Amino acid sequence: MSPGEIVILGIDPGTATTGYGVLVGSGGKFSPQKFFFGIISTSKSDPPQERLKKIYQDIMFLIERYHPDEIALEKVFFNKNIKTALAVGEARGVVLLCAAHKNVPVYEYTPLQVKQSVVGYGHATKEQVQYMVRSILRFSGQITPDDAADALAIALCHVFQYR
Repeated sequence: MSPGEIVILGIDPGTATTGYGVLVGSGGKFSPQKFFFGIISTSKSDPPQERLKKIYQDIMFLIERYHPDEIALEKVFFNKNIKTALAVGEARGVVLLCAAHKNVPVYEYTPLQVKQSVVGYGHATKEQVQYMVRSILRFSGQITPDDAADALAIALCHVFQYR
């Protein structure tokens, strides 16, 4: 990245799919000028430790590639499916470990905070969140899958809440 740029890495953690979104901006009032997004996928047939290892390696790669100044991470919320909540917690732990290894500060936001920040309504649908992310970033294409769009929304929430 160029001098004077601010880089925020948004992460929507999950064991099967971890979404990421990178916002690059500059100036005292952060305005996204460039963005990147994607997912980290793991196979259900792999043992849990191998899935977490892949997430670790890919998050470390993203940190080394984009040199984020800050990481915005979705907080775990109690889910009806405890197994899913535990898996998300494990993926979050890997992200926190990567951030600690690279000395990148982490800011956490609940899904309600993200929706409230990006859409203005805490119970917005995924479609509404995606629409607003595309509008804010002035992007006419689709941001898929949902995990990548959610990661960009988390990064935008950080811009609106913290910056």
